[in-house]
Amino acid sequence: MRHIHSKLPEVNTTIFTVMSQLASEYDAINLSQGFPNFDASPELINLVTQGMLKGYNQYAPMPGLMSLREVIANKTNALYSSNYHPDTEVTVTSGATQAIFTIISAFVTHGDEVIIFKPAYDSYEPSIELFGGTIVPVQMSAPDFRVDWQEVSSKITSKTKMVIINTPHNPSGSVLSKEDMLQLEKLLKDTNIILLSDEVYEHIIFDGQQHQSVALFPGLAERAFITASFGKTFHTTGWKMGYCLAPKELMTEFRKVHQFNVFCSNHPMQYALAEYLKTPENYLSLPDFYQEKRDLFLSLIKDSRFTFSPAAGTYFQLLDYAAITDEGDVAFAERLTKEHQLASIPVSVFNLNQQDDHVLRFCFAKTEDTLKRAAEILCRI
Repeated sequence: MRHIHSKLPEVNTTIFTVMSQLASEYDAINLSQGFPNFDASPELINLVTQGMLKGYNQYAPMPGLMSLREVIANKTNALYSSNYHPDTEVTVTSGATQAIFTIISAFVTHGDEVIIFKPAYDSYEPSIELFGGTIVPVQMSAPDFRVDWQEVSSKITSKTKMVIINTPHNPSGSVLSKEDMLQLEKLLKDTNIILLSDEVYEHIIFDGQQHQSVALFPGLAERAFITASFGKTFHTTGWKMGYCLAPKELMTEFRKVHQFNVFCSNHPMQYALAEYLKTPENYLSLPDFYQEKRDLFLSLIKDSRFTFSPAAGTYFQLLDYAAITDEGDVAFAERLTKEHQLASIPVSVFNLNQQDDHVLRFCFAKTEDTLKRAAEILCRI
């Protein structure tokens, strides 16, 4: 048999796939993988059909439909007092993960160091490794998942090519504050370090907080890519539609790779999104929409043996189970699925050295009935 040299020898099936398969096998309520179990807007779906009927069925322009890029720029500039140009600084992508992979592939080469904050979304590290980069992790810990900026400062070297941040943060549900962003801006000043800001949950932020996009901070925006997800915003994760923003000089390099990666994204969906985004309420209503679900879920489990701090953003809630068992989180998540028919995600798999804080991640982007059934299970444990 031919010997295959793997570029990613340590990468196996993702925890999301593992837990979703386990949920299916044991007929469990699936609060593991991060997708809504309710329908997208009928208006948005109808707009996709309109796009098809109007002939938007061949390749879209490589950077994306201009009408969509214009409305993205208008939306971003209105929200964050920025000045992104739709022609040269906005690119439509096939989901945020494709944008992240393209950014890393365009800039990271052998020997470059990339600082990431753990627990981290699991696409960052293999993408860095594929292009010969060295991962420099900064561990955040339960319960608050705050960044130690002194530690970050100590890890910046002459080899640091990129820093990747994620706010609101998956899996913890924490958010970076204005002070956090100012600290980061100070650290990166007078360097050539590129910032990749994963902001896919920008519109899912709670308790009256404002999302601290890097677009609000000139010293960050001048060196940054922002990645965003229509799938997260409009309950259409299966469409794999997103976009990224960056200054012209950075975006030029991004597009050199993008054109040979996917070339362009789904054309009729771009038409639909361009129309749907013209009504700001379609995305500005999300904080209230998801906070209602968060608050319902937490009110239903307030008398359980799980402890928690309400998520500040995203549609994920961490629950601490230390009062229930001293099992590792992977073992407990498996047992919860098999014995109690409720699937979640163990957070240690995203941590440095699989640090186990005895917390599980639950997705509350679900119908009221699903959340009630899940809460009944949690309250019985």
